[in-house]
Parts: sequence; structure tokens; C-alpha cells
Amino acid sequence: GGLQRALTERPRPGRERRLDGRQEAHLVALACSQPPDGRKDWTMQLLADRLMTLGVVATISDETVRRVLKKGGSNRG
Repeated sequence: GGLQRALTERPRPGRERRLDGRQEAHLVALACSQPPDGRKDWTMQLLADRLMTLGVVATISDETVRRVLKKGGSNRG
């Protein structure tokens, strides 16, 4: 394919990413922050709800939050 093919991003199989880089960074920062009052730790559902409340995303599931944090190697502890 030549040089042009090597430099061009090819379509990838599967679904598009749910969160872009900015949104992922916001999620990680939120997960590393203090949990809400009355909570010892963040739960995946609390993180998903807070992202929607803050307007970072329109909708997101707790499972998507879990996968993004797992992929990034985040350690909330």
C-alpha cells in the first residue's frame, strides 16, 4: 500500500469509543477525588451518575465506567 497507507488510520472493527480522551480524563480525575459525603468509596454507578450530572456525557452505564477504568489501569485505592 505504500507510505500513504502506512500513515493513514484504517477503520477499526467494533463499536466506536463511548468516551473521548477528555471525557476519560474527567472520569479518572473524578474517580481519584473524594467520594460524596456519606460514602467511603466511589461506586461505578455513582461515577456514572456524576458524569451525567456534570454534563460530561449525556448517558453512560456503570459497566462502561468499569471498562474505561480497568483499561486505563486506574487504581482508586
